[in-house]
Amino acid sequence: MAKFDANSTLKRLQNRYRLVVMNDDTYEEVVTFKLSRLSVYIVLSTIFVLLTGLTVALIVFTPLRMYIPGYGDVNATRELRELKVRTDSLEKAMLYKDKYLDNVKSVLQGNTPINMDTTTLEIPKTENIDD
Repeated sequence: MAKFDANSTLKRLQNRYRLVVMNDDTYEEVVTFKLSRLSVYIVLSTIFVLLTGLTVALIVFTPLRMYIPGYGDVNATRELRELKVRTDSLEKAMLYKDKYLDNVKSVLQGNTPINMDTTTLEIPKTENIDD
């Protein structure tokens, strides 16, 4: 098994390479770059981080965020909650009204037996106070 040597890995990352772009017809050097593996890694990592940051910023600070599931406008969420409460109260009111109308209908049709209240009320006499 090969041993891992930190010094050799670091030296390998720091080795200098030359990238030459040549004209195919005339073999003339157009551009020359002096690179190392470490510099290529740093450049690619920086580009990746910048592109990721720009993408996140584009989504967060523009209306594109509305296309993300579960992410909505704060006002829309509040309005939705208010509408839900309002709908629930209207449903309750409709149930009470339907129950009331059913009771009135049954009373008018004579389907409901009427229980007569036969208790007598004793009303106290009012006292006249003469000054």
